[in-house]
Amino acid sequence: MGAGFSGLALASLLGADGFFASQARALGQATGGPLQPRSSNYFGKAKHCIFLMMNGGPSQVDTFDYKPELRKYANKSLPQDKKYINSGGRRVGFLTPNWRPFRPGGQSGLLVSDYFPNVRRHTDKLAVLKACHADSHAHGSALVAMNTGSTFIGRPSLGAWSVYGLGTENQSLPGYVVMLDKRGGPISGQPNWSSGFMPSTFQGTLFRPSGNPILDLKGPAHLDARAQRRQLDLLAKLNQKHLDERPGGQELAARIQSYELAYRMQSEAPDAVNLSLEKQATRDMYGIGKQPTDEYGRNCLIARRLVERGVRFIQLYSGGGHLEDTWDGHESIEKNHGLHGAEVDQPIAALLTDLEQRGLLDSTLVVWGGEFGRMPFSEGKGAPGRNHNPYGFCMWMAGGGVKGGMSYGETDEFGFEAMVNKTHVHDIHATILHLMGIDHEDLSYFHQGRQETLTDVHGRVITEICA
Repeated sequence: MGAGFSGLALASLLGADGFFASQARALGQATGGPLQPRSSNYFGKAKHCIFLMMNGGPSQVDTFDYKPELRKYANKSLPQDKKYINSGGRRVGFLTPNWRPFRPGGQSGLLVSDYFPNVRRHTDKLAVLKACHADSHAHGSALVAMNTGSTFIGRPSLGAWSVYGLGTENQSLPGYVVMLDKRGGPISGQPNWSSGFMPSTFQGTLFRPSGNPILDLKGPAHLDARAQRRQLDLLAKLNQKHLDERPGGQELAARIQSYELAYRMQSEAPDAVNLSLEKQATRDMYGIGKQPTDEYGRNCLIARRLVERGVRFIQLYSGGGHLEDTWDGHESIEKNHGLHGAEVDQPIAALLTDLEQRGLLDSTLVVWGGEFGRMPFSEGKGAPGRNHNPYGFCMWMAGGGVKGGMSYGETDEFGFEAMVNKTHVHDIHATILHLMGIDHEDLSYFHQGRQETLTDVHGRVITEICA
């Protein structure tokens, strides 16, 4: 011990266990830059993730969680033993059954409502999480929590953590892409795809579904590629000199990386969104060129093209702005979900079909869900809308190492509250990272004297849905 040989032995044992490699990953160290692809802590089937965010909160009892008791107790009040906080002071009505019929799909026979007849054909691919619960009744904070794990603004998003941990395969495209609804973004805005206290290299990049995918990406006409390259080289040299004199300047290092990425993207990003390169049959399958599926169909097809090109994490928003422009069905579930379901059902089904046909589904995790669900009762007597429900709601996952044709967890008989195998937002995040080959407890970032993680000290991997 005095000669230090015990330290050599310890270093050898820790190295064999992968300790030093995992610590290097936790600190974001990677040869060749922060976005260079890195191996995961262990084997994970999912190399990419597509998160289909239904902004506004779809109703679980009208989509994927059939509750026949609602018909039996229709027009009765929620039992007194159910603790309900009336968010926003909205009127509380009576228990209201599902607005459209549920029917079995696939060999599994999972029940899916008529708002999603095309997705229903893919039930053998889905693991439906029926006992999800969240920490906020409000859209803004609930959306931030679903994306970052916390109701407080300022933490890195799930996509940022994924790229921080794994890098990305294509150095000419962002590792994390976000596509919003044409009606607007989520109510809490940019913090939903932020890198938080991490370098901005890992934040989401907004793509537009047509034209130049990123505003101001293309340089002026009088500046050719050679001249632009010389400008960037000079800028990088000056920035690097400044950085060398001030070690630890993460934001400047991230800015240098962003200039280089933008230069490389000028040639590859427009091609990624050029859907004219796809066969007409493929565009028709996604519902492109017709209403109401054209916009979300384009986004889903672009997501598949980005996966093919090695982008790590892609998020597609359905619904933008507020109230009825999102899945926020206060006024009428039938009117609201009828509209938004018709916009996304065919494109989502096409995405699952397309990924499977191209051999990409096994390596691509597809996640569907909103920031919370909706109440099993109406807003007022005879009213057709439902209020927010963070106590119990549905999400589903497919592909990327997920067992298909199954449901996990249960809400109570009314679909009001998660009761069996409750699944918190932290559990969802832990499971997504696990399927991508990352241990949610190991992936950390040192910030203000503490090793921070996406799930903090919480989260359990839902191993029951993992193949």
